[in-house]
Amino acid sequence: MFFIVDSGSTKSDWVLVDKTGHQALFSTVGFNPYFHPEAVISETVRKHPGIMQHAAEIQAVYFYGAGCADPAMQEIVANALKGIFVNANIAVDQDLMACAHATYSGKPAISCIIGTGSNSCFFDGKTLHKKSPSLGYILGDEGSGSYFGKQLLAAYFYGQLPQNLADAFTKEFALTRDELVERIYRQGSANVYLASFTTFIAGHASEPYLKEMVYAGMKKFMEIHVCCYPGYRETEVHFVGSIAYVFEAELKRAATELEITIGTIIQKPVDALVAYHLGGNR
Repeated sequence: MFFIVDSGSTKSDWVLVDKTGHQALFSTVGFNPYFHPEAVISETVRKHPGIMQHAAEIQAVYFYGAGCADPAMQEIVANALKGIFVNANIAVDQDLMACAHATYSGKPAISCIIGTGSNSCFFDGKTLHKKSPSLGYILGDEGSGSYFGKQLLAAYFYGQLPQNLADAFTKEFALTRDELVERIYRQGSANVYLASFTTFIAGHASEPYLKEMVYAGMKKFMEIHVCCYPGYRETEVHFVGSIAYVFEAELKRAATELEITIGTIIQKPVDALVAYHLGGNR
């Protein structure tokens, strides 16, 4: 019996797989070791009765997470899980590896994450290669939920939104500049908070101003994080993540302009990860 965990900055999907292949799905908040110390991860998991019910029986945990590319960050997550799943082998890897495994179709491809944050890699079936670094939500994360949240908020407070959108935003959030600054700069998980405003964008997706904003962000992501790979025009490009999935039309429009061939677009990679591990790739 083992767990496969796909953890973004916002949400973690936990799939329990028993010896017959039967699966059960649980959810927790997302864990990112840059923002969540070992004690917080451990305490949160221990509060989940569905997960803890099986803790002693678990033989392995395959955890893929945002912020887990660095060995020191992997160790934070691994130590938290080792104290809970005492009979299990713990494997922690970055979310890009989950993306690569979930989208791999037997041939080398570029795989991208566009969710709360964004990132990309080239996966040849065995090794993950990166050309552009991830700079996080302050300096990077182009095309992501946090990126669009920042753009929307800036446009609103600078008075640049079309009046109908500004009125709708005011009605929905009644957010002041001081409240925004307090939430962004003095409380935790600012990236997740920023990304939460993409629900407003999705709810007004037909508005030309927002369509162009999303299209431009998707194009910028691909210019930086896809076009950096040699032969990108001849290579399929796969995407996982809620933002890529919800704004598929703008993503495809930008890809067409850049002569990029899109392969698959998956909202949640966890199902494909289960298939990958059940196929003996452990």
